Amino acid sequence: MVDGVSQPLNEMKKTDELATLATESVNPATLDLDKLSTFELVRVINAEDARVAGAVQKVLPEIASAIDAIEARMRQGGRLIYTGAGTSGRLGVLDASECPPTFGVSPTLVVGLIAGGDSALRQSIEAAEDRPEQGQADLQKINLRPEDCVVGLTASGRTPYVLGGLDYAHSIGALAIGVACNRPSVISEHADISILAEVGPEILSGSTRLKSGTAQKMVLNMLSTGVMVRLGKTYGNLMVDLRPTNVKLRERALRLFCQVSGSDEKSAKALLESCNWEVKTAIVAYRLECTPEEARRKLELAEGFVRKVLEAN
Repeated sequence: MVDGVSQPLNEMKKTDELATLATESVNPATLDLDKLSTFELVRVINAEDARVAGAVQKVLPEIASAIDAIEARMRQGGRLIYTGAGTSGRLGVLDASECPPTFGVSPTLVVGLIAGGDSALRQSIEAAEDRPEQGQADLQKINLRPEDCVVGLTASGRTPYVLGGLDYAHSIGALAIGVACNRPSVISEHADISILAEVGPEILSGSTRLKSGTAQKMVLNMLSTGVMVRLGKTYGNLMVDLRPTNVKLRERALRLFCQVSGSDEKSAKALLESCNWEVKTAIVAYRLECTPEEARRKLELAEGFVRKVLEAN
């Protein structure tokens, strides 16, 4: 009963399902949260956060499978698309927005969608997540194609907006990947690959911006970084495909090139400028003593892998 009125059956079912989710349950380790000293408060939070890496470690095989599947589709011209609501959606948009400056890719290659649109990035629009049809509509707006990959992010594993998007992706032949923080999870019924990092009850009951958010961020870090490494966007652990669009990034590009080449800063800057600040091009031009144009051709033949070019020569 709610205010003397019987709950509709479907609402009762939703309430029962929610009660069974670990991410919505009460954490016995933080029952006295409001009684703790400030130091004890942060100690308890830190202790709970320490569990997240272990939860993610258990799903490394699934993360690796997702990376390989995304790489294969991207080599066929596909995109990586994140979709989520609330914190999950914001994390997806964040990861997508970092890919162009870090890896030199087009802003259209990795895309972040959030329930409620861009305004939901700054202000919560909670009801937006309840519409599975909107998850489909948002993917249709960006012309989802069969070669694309859709990663649905939802701490609970049951957000309608995300499930609707994954169902649509699957229906047209796109790869559907689900990321959630409960096991078992409804999302597994809607995804080709499920990544279920079980973090347990939150420090603040039901506040999935905490451990669940941290786990999802860790998974996203692995997905985007792993895919870009497999696509040749790095040389060793150096992000040699970065876009040096400001002073900080130009300084970083200069440091990277000096580290690889051993050049002095003045000579390195001159070569980078002649290569339009393309670090990969400058490395190949320097090592093989060729023109920037020749370096670009060699990189294209090697699918962008600096190591392949250097080892072949």
